[in-house]
Amino acid sequence: MATGNPFNSILKTLERSNGGEFGKYYSLPALNDPRIDKLPYSIRILLESAIRNCNEFEVKSKDVEKILDWENTAPKQVEIPFKPARVLLQDFTGVPAVVDLACMRDAMNKLGGDSNKINPLVPVDLVIDHSVQVDVARSANAVQANMELEFQRNKERFAFLKWGSNAFHNMLVVPPGSGIVHQVNLEYLGRVVFNTDGILYPDSVVGTDSHTTMIDGLGVAGWGVGGIEAEAAMLGQPMSMVLPGVVGFKLTGKLRDGVTATDLVLTVTQMLRKHGVVGKFVEFYGEGMSELSLADRATIANMSPEYGATMGFFPVDYVTLQYLKLTGRSDDMVSMIESYLRANKLFVDYSEPQSNRVYSSYLELNLEDVEPCISGPKRPHDRVPLREMKADWHACLDNRVGFKGFAIPKEAQTKVVEFSFRRTPAQLRHGDVVIAAITSCTNTSNPSVMLGAALVAKKACELGLEVKPWIKTSLAPGSGVVTKYLQNSGLQKYLNQLGFHIVGYGCTTCIGNSGDIDEAVAAAIIENDIVVAAVLSGNRNFEGRVHPLTRANYLASPPLVVAYALAGTVNIDFETEPIGVGNDGEKIYLRDIWPSNEEVAQVVQTNVLPGMFKATYQAITQGNPMWNQLSVPSGTLYAWDPKSTYIHEPPYFKSMTMSPPGAHGVKGAYCLLNFGDSITTDHISPAGSIHKDSPAARYLMERGVDRRDFNSYGSRRGNDEIMARGTFANIRLVNKLLNGEVGPKTIHIPSGEKLSVFDAAMRYKSEGQDTIILAGAEYGSGSSRDWAAKGPMLLGVKAVIAKSFERIHRSNLVGMGIIPLCFRAGEDADTLGLTGHERYTIDLPSSVSEIRPGQDVTVVADSGKSFTCIIRFDTEVELAYFDHGGILQYVIRNLIGAEQ
Repeated sequence: MATGNPFNSILKTLERSNGGEFGKYYSLPALNDPRIDKLPYSIRILLESAIRNCNEFEVKSKDVEKILDWENTAPKQVEIPFKPARVLLQDFTGVPAVVDLACMRDAMNKLGGDSNKINPLVPVDLVIDHSVQVDVARSANAVQANMELEFQRNKERFAFLKWGSNAFHNMLVVPPGSGIVHQVNLEYLGRVVFNTDGILYPDSVVGTDSHTTMIDGLGVAGWGVGGIEAEAAMLGQPMSMVLPGVVGFKLTGKLRDGVTATDLVLTVTQMLRKHGVVGKFVEFYGEGMSELSLADRATIANMSPEYGATMGFFPVDYVTLQYLKLTGRSDDMVSMIESYLRANKLFVDYSEPQSNRVYSSYLELNLEDVEPCISGPKRPHDRVPLREMKADWHACLDNRVGFKGFAIPKEAQTKVVEFSFRRTPAQLRHGDVVIAAITSCTNTSNPSVMLGAALVAKKACELGLEVKPWIKTSLAPGSGVVTKYLQNSGLQKYLNQLGFHIVGYGCTTCIGNSGDIDEAVAAAIIENDIVVAAVLSGNRNFEGRVHPLTRANYLASPPLVVAYALAGTVNIDFETEPIGVGNDGEKIYLRDIWPSNEEVAQVVQTNVLPGMFKATYQAITQGNPMWNQLSVPSGTLYAWDPKSTYIHEPPYFKSMTMSPPGAHGVKGAYCLLNFGDSITTDHISPAGSIHKDSPAARYLMERGVDRRDFNSYGSRRGNDEIMARGTFANIRLVNKLLNGEVGPKTIHIPSGEKLSVFDAAMRYKSEGQDTIILAGAEYGSGSSRDWAAKGPMLLGVKAVIAKSFERIHRSNLVGMGIIPLCFRAGEDADTLGLTGHERYTIDLPSSVSEIRPGQDVTVVADSGKSFTCIIRFDTEVELAYFDHGGILQYVIRNLIGAEQ
């Protein structure tokens, strides 16, 4: 059982310089341990948390020693507990999290426990930001029009979240229309240092969105976790994690003129992908840090999931403190933050000699070597230098279908499609841009690239350049602050002139909320098999994510988004080819409209002001009239409506008893799907539009929902019936059982019938047959999407056998009771001669006490083949989750057990 904290002897008082005290804190220097000075700053945060939460039960003294001895223990993959200071949610993940909490209360009631024990024990910040669809664009009224549509579609979801904010303690809900969760976190929610009941400690956060890492740019340790893991953290459960290695990334020099923070982050992403940082922290340091604004740091930290790291961490220094003041944090708060971090060896002062910190491995980048670039057409880490873009595009047209190929025959590559756009003759070619979106938390929080884009627009307008009217242009700021400085600078009108009107405040095109493109354009694309492009300032460009009809999707800085919109095509060499023709008939090149770094810096300095942040965030929790008028029921137990197509009680706990089901193997399972490499969570559980011919559409139409009201899968995540039907519903899914055919189908092996994945899974379940999935490398990469594990569980999938897993997705599978297995190095389904038509048996002991994390397991196929896999339960705690049938069942039984 828990005892008092054995480290209370190092509890010290932090004095104010003018007398009085800030509070008490657990002092790392008071340990008098020379190993602390060698620890990376990111590991020191884990150390402080372990010391502060040590009770010799959930967190033990030996865990503290493991972290202190990081240099020796990290290579051994040791397990440690971690209790984050808070949890961050957005609405797509927040709705299912609140659904699960409501369900857990019901389960506690049925099992005789106190349902009020299901309450967040740490602060929970929930930002409603993922519901904005770009239905209306290129209009001065776009914001209001899109918000009205947003509320019409999502009224039930919003009311449910509003109920949750009242029914559960410690939960702050930021209403829709406020901004993107990660920018709001950076500019407003991030505490950097907490002062709770007189105890000071570092802010740390886990979030149900993989880009929670953006807060690492502020020196707050944060990363994405699965929704189910976050729910356990909310309820006070320590997170079990492997003590990570830390890659030291040294930055030197400064960016050349004309190079943006986006160019830098795409370069860093490619470098770190190549280095291999999955499951590791990356910590940035070096003299180049002084050349990076905090917004630049946040841009790099944001894309940690794209380079595969758990965190991309920037320790707090003077740049951080200046940003805190800029964004309206009080002088007293900033003084407390600096005083505490300095006292506890968590502050970097580059004016002082630096201790020689030890890292697991090292990388270095001279910022002067970064050049303008974009990434695509299908993955964030496929960086293309801008000077090579035209050649790369032609290679992609030639290459066989893959991450860098579309296999367009040579004779078809110059095809010109004539069509009529609003009674005006128009043309479409391969590579033409049909969506250009300044969007995503990655860049909209960075004034230099946002104002840089506006300056490009100004110069283009003054020279008479225009954007073709059929290109869907949009601007979705990450917070109201962006609008204030764009208007204050007088530059918003130029973005408007080119069609980049503000469409809303939230996560739009980057998550797949791009809305429809014009019917005439869509018809021209579909009927002529044209490979058109989207260019967006986002962080994800996986095929099928941005829009079903844009097979090529490129990530670019906001200024380049404007440039490609003006050019109208990605098939251009900006160095040698004009971007357009000006008023006087002269050819205009990109260099003619590109601002210098000095121009951008001057506009930033004069227009990004502290008062803008204060004014924006003083009003943020007041909501808006539509939010404030939502009426919600009172009561701590939710009254489920069985007719609702948005909020539905899931079946996770319906047959639950106080006795854990125990460990289990898999016997004679059929292969539901056979995949290659890089199957993302977008493939597994898409967030975008619901296709009219899908099982989910069928379900909605049977319940009287009109097609125009389908909304997106992301917005329907509170309904398990729809999400089960949406599992593996991505229209770009490549399943080897289909022999080259692309789409959300599979073969029902016993009958040989081709069915939707959902229908095949339901037939297997009705026949009493288990199923498994075969996969290649990086299975589950992309967003930290808990439905990518919940969905397969509801389909009856018992195990996934892959070459490798993305970190968060593997954890999610464990949390839902699905067995993750890895082929041995050098082996996969193809090398073993597996076709997916076999039946598979996985023998496991009936007691978890006989299973070791990472042990070898034999898999036997009915074809006579047998092979060895590694079981990817990585910690003892994960084995306990498996024993209980999942993490939430484990939490409920433990809470009831503690009562007894």
